Amino acid sequence: MPNQQAPIAASGRASSFYLFAQLALATGIALLAVPWIRIGGAAVPGFGFAAGWTDGTAKLAPSMTFLLGLLALGATLGFSVAWRRRGGASLVVAGSLVGAALLALAVLFTLFSPPKSLAGAPLALGWGSGAALVAFVAAFLLARTAAPADWRAELPDGVRPYFAKGPLASFALGISSGFPFAMIGATLTTRLAQTGIDKSTVTAFTLAILVYNFKFLWAWIVDSVPIPVLGRLGQRVSWLIVAGVLVVAATVNLALVVPDPANIWPTVTAAVLMGAAGATYDIVIDGYRIEVLQPHELGYGSGMSQYGWRIGSVAAGAIALVVAGQAGWTAGYAACAVFALPAILTGLIVGEPERHRPPAERRSVATVARGIWGPFVQFFAREGALIVLLFILVHKIGDTLANLTFRLLFNDLGFSNDEVAFYDVSLGFLAYMLGVFLGGVLYARMGMKRSVMLSLVLMAVSNLSFAALAAAGHSNIGMAGAIGFENIASGIGGVVVIAYFSALTDLRFTAAQYALISAGASIVGRFITGTTAGSLIKAMGYVDFYVFTTVIALPGVVLYWWMMRSGLVDRSIGSAGQER
Repeated sequence: MPNQQAPIAASGRASSFYLFAQLALATGIALLAVPWIRIGGAAVPGFGFAAGWTDGTAKLAPSMTFLLGLLALGATLGFSVAWRRRGGASLVVAGSLVGAALLALAVLFTLFSPPKSLAGAPLALGWGSGAALVAFVAAFLLARTAAPADWRAELPDGVRPYFAKGPLASFALGISSGFPFAMIGATLTTRLAQTGIDKSTVTAFTLAILVYNFKFLWAWIVDSVPIPVLGRLGQRVSWLIVAGVLVVAATVNLALVVPDPANIWPTVTAAVLMGAAGATYDIVIDGYRIEVLQPHELGYGSGMSQYGWRIGSVAAGAIALVVAGQAGWTAGYAACAVFALPAILTGLIVGEPERHRPPAERRSVATVARGIWGPFVQFFAREGALIVLLFILVHKIGDTLANLTFRLLFNDLGFSNDEVAFYDVSLGFLAYMLGVFLGGVLYARMGMKRSVMLSLVLMAVSNLSFAALAAAGHSNIGMAGAIGFENIASGIGGVVVIAYFSALTDLRFTAAQYALISAGASIVGRFITGTTAGSLIKAMGYVDFYVFTTVIALPGVVLYWWMMRSGLVDRSIGSAGQER
C-alpha cells in the first residue's frame, strides 16, 4: 500500500511556509510606516512620505510610484489569501519582487530628485527601510519554498508572461543598458556645474551621447569577431563580459578625471569613451535580448527591458549623487560601476541564447569585408527595405519635436518647480510605467501590426493634449491630463515599436541590424528637430506648434497603414520575428 504520510507532511510544511510568507509580507508593509526617512532633524514615516510631508519649511511631494508600490503589495497580500488554492504562494513570490522594486525605485527617485525647497536638506534613511527590505526578501524566499516548482504557471494570465525566463533576463539587461546613459547625461551635468564649469562649455558633452547614434558602424564586430578563450562561453555571452568590463573601466576612468575649467578636454575625452563603451554594451545587450526571447515574447521582453532601463538610469543617477555628497564625485561614479553586473550575470546564468545563429566562419580579408557589409546587404536586399527604413526614420519626428519643448511650455505657463516635479516627474513616470505594461498586453492581445498602428495614432494624438494645455493656460488638471496621456502613449509605443524593430532583424546579424535600426530611429529627431523647435515656437506660438507636431506625425502613421494593407509589414519581418 503506498505511503500517504510523505505527501501529507510535505503539504503541511508548504502550508506553514506559505503562512509565514504572508506574515513576512504583512510585516514589510507595516514597517514602511515607521520613521525610516530623516530630513534635517525630523523623522518621516513611510506612509507620511507617500502622502506628502512638511515641517513648515520644506515639503516632500507625494510619490505616485510609492503609492503604487503600496497598492501592489496590499493587493498581493489580499489576493494571496483569497486565492490560497489558486497559486497564492506564486502571487507572493511575484508581488514581493514587483512591490519591493517599485518601492526601492520610488525612494531613490523621490529622495534624490527632490523639490527645490529640499535641495539643501540633509537626507538620511533610518532602519525602517532596511527592515522592510529584509521582510520582503524573507517573504520571497518563504513563498518560493511553498510554491510549486513551476510557480509561474499559477500566476494570473496577464502577469505570467512577464516572469518567464526571457522577459526577466530582458529586465536585468535593461538595468545595465540604462546606467551608462545616466553617467554622461544629467549626472555629469550636475558634476560639471558643481565644479564651476561654464554652461556653454557643458554643451561639448553632447558628443558623448551622439556616439550612440553611430554604434552601427562597429556593431558588425560584435556579431562576427569571436573572443579568444571566453568565446567558449558563446559569442553573445563572451561579448557581454568584454563589453561589461569596458563599461566598468570607462566608468572608473570618468570617476578619476577631475574636471578643470582651464582644460576641459580630458573630461570630454573620458565622457566620449564612456559613451562609446556604453554604446558597445547596448549593441551586445540588444542582440542578446532579441535572441533570448521567443517571437511571441518580444512585446513582454521589450516592456521589461524598458522597466529595467528606467530603473538602471534613475538608480545609477541617484546613487552617484548620494555617494558624491558623502565621499566625493570620484567615489560616486566608481560606485555605479556595479550596474554593469546584471547583464554579465544574466549571460552567465541563462547562457548563450538558443536562437543565436552565428554567421559563416570568416578567415580571409574578403570574407571579413563581407562580414562588415553582410548585415546591411541582407537587410536592404529584402522587399520594400527602403520603405521600411523611411518609416524607421520618420515615425517619431512629431513626438520627438514635441517632447523637446514641454519644459519650455511649463515655464511660460507659470508652473512652479514643485508642480513640475510632481506632475511631470512623479505622475509622468507612473503613467509611463503603466503604458509599458499596457504595451506588453496590447502586443499579445492585438498582435504586432495592430498594436503598432494603435501606438502610432496615440503618440500623434497625444501632442494635441499639449495644444489644449497651451490654450487653457495654467491648469493643474490640464497638465496632469496632458502628461498622463503623453507618457502612457510613449510607454505603449516604446514597447510595441521596439518589439517590431526587434522582429525586423536576422538572427545571424541581430546586433548589427538592430544597431542600425535604433540609430536610424533617433538620429533624425536629434539632428533635425533639436535645431528647429525653438524657432518654430517663436513663429507659430505653442498651440499651433503642437498642432503642427501632430500633423507631421501623420506621414509615419499613413506609411505604416499602407505597409499593413500591402502586406509589407509581414514580408519585412526577419528570422528573429518568425516562430520556428
